[in-house]
Amino acid sequence: MPRFTPFPALRYCDRTIDDVIAPPYDVLSEVDIDALNARSAFNITHVDVPRETAGPQRYVRAGSVLREWIDAGVVDFDDSPTFTIYRMRFTDATGAPRDIAGVLGGLEVVDDGAGGVLPHERVTPKASTDRLDLTRATQANMSPIWGLSLAAGLTDLLAEPGEHLSSVTVDGVEHVVERVSDAGRVAAIAEKVGSDDVLIADGHHRYGISRTFRDEVRASGITNAHAEDTLAFVSELVGDQLSVEAIHRLYTDIDFDGLRSALGTSFDLSDAGTPTADTLAAMEADGKLCLIGPDGTGQWLTPKLGAFDEVRSLDGAWLEHVLAEVAHSVTYQHGVTNVVEAVTSGAATGAVLIRPVSVAEIERTAREGLLMPPKSTFFTPKLRTGLVVRSVV
Repeated sequence: MPRFTPFPALRYCDRTIDDVIAPPYDVLSEVDIDALNARSAFNITHVDVPRETAGPQRYVRAGSVLREWIDAGVVDFDDSPTFTIYRMRFTDATGAPRDIAGVLGGLEVVDDGAGGVLPHERVTPKASTDRLDLTRATQANMSPIWGLSLAAGLTDLLAEPGEHLSSVTVDGVEHVVERVSDAGRVAAIAEKVGSDDVLIADGHHRYGISRTFRDEVRASGITNAHAEDTLAFVSELVGDQLSVEAIHRLYTDIDFDGLRSALGTSFDLSDAGTPTADTLAAMEADGKLCLIGPDGTGQWLTPKLGAFDEVRSLDGAWLEHVLAEVAHSVTYQHGVTNVVEAVTSGAATGAVLIRPVSVAEIERTAREGLLMPPKSTFFTPKLRTGLVVRSVV
């Protein structure tokens, strides 16, 4: 079972928290980064998102900026190892109220396949060394991975509030941060998370980078226990603690007629009209997908009888199976409006809207040691970067 440890968290001191935190680096556009940089000279993006325009020394500069903030008292470490309860309260896409409670701590970095910390989907390799370069330069974990604990009762253990530090509402989501420093409660949280497997919900690539960094430290001969763990937000794998949306498929390097023909071997196609939010509800109710063409209209994809008897019941797996022998490229996009725009603008030749993966299927994936296709899940809301930073030295 994985180790889960408290640590002296690095936090902002006396700052309006909304001015200094940010969404995850990998969902930010250049316009977003400009706006966040302008909001405050101390916004976390000045460290977490080194820009290519800053040249080859951008990571060194990011590390220097973080150290300058520490020296100037912009950020400071907790006096002792602590956990941080992080709550997100919002209304999900179905209109249901959500109150997700998890804990930020140091999650053990385990070898690939060793167990304890489990992937839930295959990962598309990234050529960029951005996150590794940033970790080396800052000697810190800047943003957490999201882990789902299979340990029953974690939510109940986090129900009692900790020391309130900050709260802010952004894009309809209330983010609440509470510190836990009581030794007994810290020990109870560590024991609970460490009592069962943790499934990586979001951050497979960052977890892999943490493993690479750990191995570099080991190879250097330096004894550094901090590099053996990585910053993680861990919540319980239960339905009311998760909001899962779909990541739809955008296709290129295949013309639309070829895509439609290939899909027609395993799906019956029929007119779906212009895609709306109701389209997703109909897909969920009727067990079908939706193909989007260059004119922005949709066609229902209803599985033919027996077409997927030998294929796992996941929309992404169905599409992989049908297109396995067809030359094409695929990328991923959430939001129906964004998908339609990508196709009508010519950025993609066609797209397929898929359904969200159920919480039951996510748990089955964990329990049976299975892997979903890449980008099968989109967990919302996205964790904010800058609420807690973890030193790796």
